[in-house]
Amino acid sequence: MKTSLLITLTLTTALAFVGTYFLNLTSENIDQFLSMGLVVFADGFFGIWAGVKREGFQTRKALSVLRTFGFWTIMLAVILSIEKGFKGTSWLSETIMAPFLVFQLISILKNASMVGIVKNELVTQILDKLDKHKGERSITK
Repeated sequence: MKTSLLITLTLTTALAFVGTYFLNLTSENIDQFLSMGLVVFADGFFGIWAGVKREGFQTRKALSVLRTFGFWTIMLAVILSIEKGFKGTSWLSETIMAPFLVFQLISILKNASMVGIVKNELVTQILDKLDKHKGERSITK
């Protein structure tokens, strides 16, 4: 009986510690978690809408939004905990999350154009400007 109580208290204490750590991590970085979540769910919303117009509703594709959200939430939590634990790694979240967010925003634009909310010409113009910007990088010595 005493062993069972000791194991229960140890497990409860460990889970409370981990839960409190991630509660503090998310509350200190709520803007990053919210922006990531909004981008994922906006892309999912327009993607599902475009899919319904093309081929009908597919549960598998709708559930992939939740899988994507879960994966990137865990990735962001891991990245932020690494940044918090090791000095000099504050660049990590920007390096990994910024490209993901840009690709998701482009996907939102493409899906919105398939639905008919955004004109194809505007999406093409935005993508052309992105391509021009990529090609104009200069290396200075």
